[in-house]
Amino acid sequence: MLLASYPFSVTERFLRYAKIDTQSNPESHTCPSTEKQKNLGHLLVEELKAIGVQDAELDEYGYVYATIPSNTDKKVPVICFCSHMDTSPDCSGANVHPVIHTNYQGQDIVLPMDVSQVIRFAEHPDLARQIGNDIITADGTTLLGADNKAGVAEIMDATHFLMTHPELKHGKIRILFTPDEEIGRGVDKVNMKKLAADFGYTMDGESLGHIENETFSADGVSLVIKGLPTHPGFAKNKMQHAIKIAAEIIHRLPKDKAPETTEGKEPFIHATAINGGLEQVEIKFIIRAFDTPTLHTLEAELKQLTQQVMTSYNKCAYTFTVTEQYRNFKEVLEQNPQVVDYALEAIKRAGIAPHLSSIRGGTDGSRLSFIGLPCPNIFAGEHAFHSKQEWVSVQDMQKAVETIVHLCAVWEEKS
Repeated sequence: MLLASYPFSVTERFLRYAKIDTQSNPESHTCPSTEKQKNLGHLLVEELKAIGVQDAELDEYGYVYATIPSNTDKKVPVICFCSHMDTSPDCSGANVHPVIHTNYQGQDIVLPMDVSQVIRFAEHPDLARQIGNDIITADGTTLLGADNKAGVAEIMDATHFLMTHPELKHGKIRILFTPDEEIGRGVDKVNMKKLAADFGYTMDGESLGHIENETFSADGVSLVIKGLPTHPGFAKNKMQHAIKIAAEIIHRLPKDKAPETTEGKEPFIHATAINGGLEQVEIKFIIRAFDTPTLHTLEAELKQLTQQVMTSYNKCAYTFTVTEQYRNFKEVLEQNPQVVDYALEAIKRAGIAPHLSSIRGGTDGSRLSFIGLPCPNIFAGEHAFHSKQEWVSVQDMQKAVETIVHLCAVWEEKS
C-alpha cells in the first residue's frame, strides 16, 4: 500500500507538541481551564492550514475543528478522529525535554536528568514488544505528554497523508482536538452541531493493536465536613476537629476497594484531594465501576460510612454531593457494532493483531458516545501516563497513523 513508502512525520510532530506546556487545572472554572492550552491549538490550526485543510479553526473555548473533504462519490458516514491537547495535573508538564532511545534492546531505561527515575523492563511488560524500536521518554523531571499528544500527532500525520494521497478514497473526515480531558471536562463545550459527525474514534489508548470498547462509569463526590472549632487551650469536651473527622473517614475506607488493591473490572473508591482546617474540610473522591448500579452502591456505602463516623460528633454537620462524570460507553457501542468492527479490520490491515479490551478509566469518547457520537478508543501507544516514567514508541505511533488511514478506507469501502 501507499503507506509502505510514506515518510512518517508523526515523531517530529510529537516532539514539537510535547514541548508545549498544556497542563489543565481542575481548580479553574474557565474553559479552557488554562489559556496555555490554546498555544498548542493555534499551532495545530497553522499546521492544518499548511497541509491544505482550509477550514481549521480554534474556538473561544480551546477546541480545534477541521475537515478533510470527501473524495468519493459514495455516501459515507462522517467520521471524527479526536484527541485531547491537555496533559495531566498530576505531574509537571512544563519544560518537557523528550529523549529518544534508539534501537531499544530490553534494558532498563535510566532517565538522564533524574537517575532515580528508571523505567524498568520487569515493571513494564509492553517493553518486551519494543525490541529494536525507538522509545521516547522525558528527561526524568516532567511527564512526557504522550497522553495525549501522541494521539494528536497521529491524527495530524494521518491528515497529512490523506490530503497528499487523493488516490485513497474516503468520506468526509472531521478532526476534533479538545482541552481539559484530564480534568473530566473535555466535552463540556464541544459544539456537536458544528462537528456534525456520525461516528467517532478517540486516539488515546495504550498498547499496540488495542481498541477499547468498554470503560468505567464514573462519578465524583464532594464531602464537606463542618467541625466545631475552639481555642485549643480550652478545648476539652468542646472541640470537634474537622481534620480528624476527615482522617477517620479516610481510615475507614474499604481497603479492598481502593485503586492500589483492585484490577480488571473491580470497582474502587478513591480520595483524590483534601483541603481545609479545624473548622471545615472538603474531601474529594472519585468513584469508578463498570456498571452504574455498582457505582451507586459504592456511593451509598461511602455515605453510610460517613454517617457512621458523624454519629460520634453531635455538634458537626456534613454535605455529600455526587456529580456524574461519565458512563461506560459499551452500551452505546453495542447498538452500533460496525464502529468497533471497522476499527478491528483497520488494525488488521496495518499488520497488527487486534485486541478488544476494557479501560480502567475514561476518554472523551465516553461522554461523546452519550451525546450522539458513538466513539470507541484506539491505541495511541502511550504508556505509564501521568508520571515521569511515561514513554511511547516511534513505531507504535506510526502503526496508529496507518490504522487511522486504513479505517478511513474501510468506511468508504463498506458504504
